[in-house]
Amino acid sequence: MLAGRRQIFIRLTDCNLDCAYCDTAHQKGAICHLESSPGSNVYLDIPQLFSLEQLVTLLKSWCLAMPGVHHSISITGGEPLLSAELLAEWLPELRKILPVHLETNGSMPSELNQIVPHLDYISMDLKLPSVAACSQPLWELHRTFLQKSVSTRVSVKLVVGQQTSCDEVRQACEIITSVDKEVPLFIQPLTLLDGAVGITAAHLLSLQECAALILPDVRVIPQMHKLLGVL
Repeated sequence: MLAGRRQIFIRLTDCNLDCAYCDTAHQKGAICHLESSPGSNVYLDIPQLFSLEQLVTLLKSWCLAMPGVHHSISITGGEPLLSAELLAEWLPELRKILPVHLETNGSMPSELNQIVPHLDYISMDLKLPSVAACSQPLWELHRTFLQKSVSTRVSVKLVVGQQTSCDEVRQACEIITSVDKEVPLFIQPLTLLDGAVGITAAHLLSLQECAALILPDVRVIPQMHKLLGVL
């Protein structure tokens, strides 16, 4: 939903899933990577224990130096809802600086309850068995999560590959229509670990057609940060 908007990313560690296509190193470590200045793509290594006070001071200084440049703060991971208790403390303060956007795998509805009042946007993944390689389908967890998300401006993302079927996409669309048919659906072509796209254009468009017969707002958007070589 916010593609093209510039955001400040806060990337948290750990994930409760192990998706086959994951390209993010989200394991815990002793070091936090901090961009030296917004947009520089140059990172400093600092100790992992980064306090809320330090974070607020940093973000305020960035926004003061570059007023109007950043649209929102994106909380991402890993899976940020593993840190829901911490975020419940942090987000009210961060939201005083910029609107807050949560990027999530959409599988932890109970944890979402702790922070949803402090969110402006949610981008939730709906994991398809054909590409995510989860131990079991997450359909009903995703349905419950989406039900709890509609108090915000929520959108759903599907990562699709060559093996993704129209039946899977239709099942995802059924979950969306059961909650709110107006929720935008973003279809993202799978990026392989070598950087190649893991789906043909013809099949990608056929999956969009399947979804567009059910939902009014279906868009295809690639991984923008991969194209731009950032983050």
